Amino acid sequence: MDDSVSEKNLLFEVRGLRKEFPGGLIVLDGVDLDIIEGECLLVAGSNGSGKTVLMRILAGLLEPSSGTIRFRSETLEKVLKNNIVFRQQLGLVFQDAEAQFVGETVAEDAAFGPSNLGLSKTEIEERVTFALEKMGLQEKRNLSPRRLSGGEKRRLATAGVLAMGCRAIIMDEPFANLDYPGVVQVLEIINNLKQEGTSLVILTHELEKVLALADRLVILHRGRIQEDGKPEDVLNRLQPEYGVRDPRLSWNTQTFTNE
Repeated sequence: MDDSVSEKNLLFEVRGLRKEFPGGLIVLDGVDLDIIEGECLLVAGSNGSGKTVLMRILAGLLEPSSGTIRFRSETLEKVLKNNIVFRQQLGLVFQDAEAQFVGETVAEDAAFGPSNLGLSKTEIEERVTFALEKMGLQEKRNLSPRRLSGGEKRRLATAGVLAMGCRAIIMDEPFANLDYPGVVQVLEIINNLKQEGTSLVILTHELEKVLALADRLVILHRGRIQEDGKPEDVLNRLQPEYGVRDPRLSWNTQTFTNE
């Protein structure tokens, strides 16, 4: 990791993180990771590398077996005692965005999070309108979320996070099962959030789609961080066993190089 990290504000500080499931399955094995406020961090690795488990632990949805996690200088354990405040700070977009839907309409779904914050109806409506407009879904506010396209469902999941007021977002495999228009929509979301200074942690094995937007790249393999640094430097050190393809070797190199 770059020495300058210590001079910047940290969103997460992870030390010695380990997760073992019943039966002796070790999914994370001594993970040390700093996540900087305002950066777009890619965590790449093949299926089974531990990406989703890491995401769930950082989001407070899964307890680690050992190790320490600090969120904005406070221990995650302490932060989670005021779970509502934490949910306003860190948003999560699952690989299966549809699994997050709880409302009968797009607007109702985006309103679910803010409605649990004790806000007035007026403020909830203002937040929902803001988030849906930002995600280009205002005209579909009365539709069922199930009628949206794959890309639109990811946009709705992100709108729900924005309506909560989150300035840090974790996205788990955001391009999974999307066609080309859906990929374009999600890339537009990521780019817009990045330009606004939102902290982004994107877990993916599809580097070719989002590498150009990354400030930093981490390679997770068999529950351990193998590489961490500037995307170009990390790609230069890729090993075949990591199961991560270097997108610069594809025919459309000029599209995805990070400049």
